[in-house]
Amino acid sequence: MRNRRRVLKLLGLGFAVVVLATVLSGCQTVSYYKQAIRGQYQIFANRERIEKIIASTNTAPALREKFRLVMDLRRYAEKELNLPVDGHYNRYVDVKRRFVVWNVHAAEEFSLEPKTWWYPVVGRLKYRGYFSEKHAKAYAKKLEAEGLDVYVGGVEAYSTLGWFKDPLLNTFIHHDEVVLAEILFHELAHQRVFVSGDTDFNEAFATAVAEEAVRRWFKDKPEKLEQFRVHERQEADFVRIVLATREQLKNVYARSNDSPAALRHDKLLAIEALRQEYAKLKESDWGGYAGYDGWFKRPINNAQLNTVATYHRFVPSFRAVLRENGGDLEKFYKHVEALGKLPKKERHSRLLERAQTTENEPESTVRRKLAMTRDTVSTKP
Repeated sequence: MRNRRRVLKLLGLGFAVVVLATVLSGCQTVSYYKQAIRGQYQIFANRERIEKIIASTNTAPALREKFRLVMDLRRYAEKELNLPVDGHYNRYVDVKRRFVVWNVHAAEEFSLEPKTWWYPVVGRLKYRGYFSEKHAKAYAKKLEAEGLDVYVGGVEAYSTLGWFKDPLLNTFIHHDEVVLAEILFHELAHQRVFVSGDTDFNEAFATAVAEEAVRRWFKDKPEKLEQFRVHERQEADFVRIVLATREQLKNVYARSNDSPAALRHDKLLAIEALRQEYAKLKESDWGGYAGYDGWFKRPINNAQLNTVATYHRFVPSFRAVLRENGGDLEKFYKHVEALGKLPKKERHSRLLERAQTTENEPESTVRRKLAMTRDTVSTKP
């Protein structure tokens, strides 16, 4: 009877993996199904409980401490952030590679409108994921042959949106406390709110939740909090110059009467100006910090620029919504859920209005509001 249950359980897992592969990756071919099933099965078939690994004498002390930190982060996310932990990240898997999946992004040569892929349940997304770097790059070459700008990015963590209990992975457990906390809070935020077919909304929401959550987590650790704030300022600078370049390119691509050669020339000029702006930031403002060097070493194109916009375009808007709700996360989540029920065009319009309102306020006013929000948070029991 026990063996029969095991067979049924494995069959159920296999079916669920097929469904998940379809949901996450929009499978179109048998080969795509195969790589997705194989990759997801590898993860769920090799999970180990964190408690067991902590108790093992073979576990390296540094790794044991990381697992204990994760347990603390999980408890904090559930009790203080009202995020649905529900069995997520209490198991561990070593997938034996640097990234768990590789996402393929694409756009036309003279357009910043990203190519999308349709998936059951989650709708259209701006990427196609592969558990194999080889397969991701092969698909990317196919898109490049069609004349598209293509970007392949490795992903350290992703959420199965409640279909399964997401495990910790070797791809991100190695990070320091600041980055590890940000990753976990980001992925758990997807469990709380997810809007079908709206990548920009979902990723910006999770990014905004993660940054606020990390600030709260470190409120009694000033050194760590300052480390995170430095990271925030650097990221804000990076996002600012990338989004400014996208706006410049939008103006270039709008010149419908220009020849492809002229558009291509001005596109290259804009990208080169972006590289120079980054070099100045790195040396003059960041003291030589090289955290974005890898991003700039790649051939920059529309698809790569779009990935930054996807994660950050609406983040100021979500910050504004949180402030409007006095820093109360539960009210914030419900407000966001209500936004998520609106038609996509109206939802985006409302978010952009909030961002513009914030940008038009004097900087002192914005800082005062942020301080008020943090004071409200810090006085909570």
